[in-house]
Amino acid sequence: MSNSTACPAAGSDEKEKNALYRKITLRLIPFIFICYLFNYIDRVNVGFAKLQMLEALSFSETVYGLGAGIFFIGYVLCGVPSNLALTRFGPRRWIAVMMIAWGLFSTALLLVKSPGQFYALRLLTGAAEAGFFPGMVLYLSQWFPASRRGRIMALFMSAIPVSGLLGGPFSGWILNHFAAGQGGLAAWQWMFLIQGLPTVALGVLALFLLSDGFAKARWLNDTERSLLEADLREEAANKAEKVTDSFAAVFRNPTVWALGLVYFCIQSGVYAINFWLPSIIKSLGFTDALVIGWISAIPYLLAGLFMLLTGRSADLGNERRWHLVVPMWMGAAGLLIAVNFADNPIFAILGLSIATMGALTGLPMFWPLPTAFLSAGAAAGGLALINSMGQMAGFLSPYLVGWIKDTTGSTDAALYLLAGVIVSGSLLALAISRR
Repeated sequence: MSNSTACPAAGSDEKEKNALYRKITLRLIPFIFICYLFNYIDRVNVGFAKLQMLEALSFSETVYGLGAGIFFIGYVLCGVPSNLALTRFGPRRWIAVMMIAWGLFSTALLLVKSPGQFYALRLLTGAAEAGFFPGMVLYLSQWFPASRRGRIMALFMSAIPVSGLLGGPFSGWILNHFAAGQGGLAAWQWMFLIQGLPTVALGVLALFLLSDGFAKARWLNDTERSLLEADLREEAANKAEKVTDSFAAVFRNPTVWALGLVYFCIQSGVYAINFWLPSIIKSLGFTDALVIGWISAIPYLLAGLFMLLTGRSADLGNERRWHLVVPMWMGAAGLLIAVNFADNPIFAILGLSIATMGALTGLPMFWPLPTAFLSAGAAAGGLALINSMGQMAGFLSPYLVGWIKDTTGSTDAALYLLAGVIVSGSLLALAISRR
C-alpha cells in the first residue's frame, strides 16, 4: 500500500523538478548563449581578419601568431582575480562590465597600424574577457546540479561551433562586401567594427536580464526556490571529495593542477583549429573569402550537433569518463587525417571536421568533472585556475603553429605535435576519472 502511494509522489516531484529546470534553462541559456557566441567571435575573428590584415599591415605569420596568442597572456593573468571579483560584485554587474570592456577593445582593433598596437589591444581584450567563461561555469553550477550539467554545458558551449558556423560565412561576406573599402575603412576593419559593437550592447542588457543567483530571481516562486536549494544542497553533501573553502587549498591540491593540464591539452587542439582553420582551407586551393567562410562552417555545424548529442548521452547514462576521452581521441585522429590527406581537399576537410567535432565536444564534457569536485567556496578560484591553465594553450598553440609554418613552410609538423598533446591529455583524463 505504502509503495503504491510513494511512487506517484516521487513521479510528481520529478515532474516538478523537470518543469523547474526547463523554466530556468529557457530563461538563462538563450541570453548566455548569445553572449558566449559574441565572446568567441570577438576572440577568434582575427583568424579571418588575417586573410587581408597581414598583407595590408605587412605583418609576418609569426607576428600574427604572437598577436593571436598574446590575448591569452592577459586572460591567464586576470582569470583568477576577475572570477573573485565576480563573486564580490555579483555576476550581473561584473559580467556587464567585462562585456562592455572587451567589446570596446575588440572594436578598437580596426585602428591597429603596428605590431605593438596589435599586441597591446589583444592583451587588453584577453584581460577583459578573462572572467567571463569561468564566471559563467560558476554561475550555471549555482543553478543546475551535477546530474543535469552535461546537457546544460553542451547547450551553453554549443555557442563555440555556432560561432564558427555563423561567424565564418558572415566574416567572409564582410571581407567580400567591403573589399573595395567604404567610409575610409578596409574590409578587415569593418569586420572588427560590425562584430565588436554588439558585445557592448549585450553588456548593457546583462544588467537587466541576469539575476545574482536563484535567491534574487523574481521570476521564481518560493516553491521553486526551495526545490532548487534542496537539489544543490544534496549535491554539495554528496561530493566524493572536496577542496576546502580555503583559496590557498585550491593551489595546493594536485587534482586541480592535473585537471588544468587536461584542459590545456584539449584547448591546444581547439585553438589551433579556431585560429588556423581559414588559413588551412585557403592552403587547399580555395581563394574566395566567402567560399572559405562557407567551407569553414561545415566542421562547426557537425561539431555543434555532436556536442549536443554527446551531452545528452552523458547525462542520460550518468557517464563522464568516456564521453570526454573518446572526443579527445577524435580530435587527435582528425588532425592526423587532415595532415596526411592535405593534397585531397575532401579528405582534408573530413579530417578537420572530425578534429573540430572531437576537440570542441571535449570542452563541455570536461567541465562536469571540476564542478563536481570543488566545493562551493573553492569553486570561484578553482574554476578560474583550471580555465587559466587551459587558456595558456591559446597563447602557445597559435604561436607555435605560426612559428613552425614560417620555419618549415607548412603546418604539418605543428598538427602532428598537437595531436600528440591531445592524446597525452586523454591519458591523464583517464587516470583522473578512474580515481
